[in-house]
Amino acid sequence: MTPNQQLQPLTSKELDYIADCISNEAMLAKHCAATAAASQNPAIQQALLGFVSRHEQHLDTLVNSLQSHIQVAPTQPQ
Repeated sequence: MTPNQQLQPLTSKELDYIADCISNEAMLAKHCAATAAASQNPAIQQALLGFVSRHEQHLDTLVNSLQSHIQVAPTQPQ
């Protein structure tokens, strides 16, 4: 973000979308981990564990995005 850009409060629609994305990424990571644990094929296990890592990175990115907007969030419901 450049110095001239300022964070704007997220809309309720944006917050709902991010919450859905967080839920989906967590679910996908959990399913990939469970499938990797059940798989007998090392190549498939490795691929699935890579997917787990990627979904966890996406989850971290979404949470960090929310945290960066805390300072501009309205204090009263809109």
